[in-house]
Amino acid sequence: QVQLVESGGGLVEAGGSLRLSCAASGSFFRINLMGWYRQAPGKQRELVATTSSGATTDYADSVKGRFTISRDNAKSTVDLQMNSLKPEDTAVYYCNLKTNGVDYWGKGTLVTVSS
Repeated sequence: QVQLVESGGGLVEAGGSLRLSCAASGSFFRINLMGWYRQAPGKQRELVATTSSGATTDYADSVKGRFTISRDNAKSTVDLQMNSLKPEDTAVYYCNLKTNGVDYWGKGTLVTVSS
């Protein structure tokens, strides 16, 4: 069974930085897509950034130039460095692993950006 555990959320002032980390455990194909999604109150969950096992990355337009996703295949971890945070970045951030047609999700970590 695959488990994803996030860490690193918290409260930060606008303009500040946070780093989220996610560790995957269990059995899964090494060819996969890992990423971060977020869900703000009253809104649908949306993609933030993804990275493939080949290190190809993709970002939502709203975070390009501010967020950086990275992964360590040997450790099965994926991090999200978030800089220049804005109040609209406030959300629960979820780690995601897509492999062999299956989606796995972490429980989420709350990021709150104060103005």
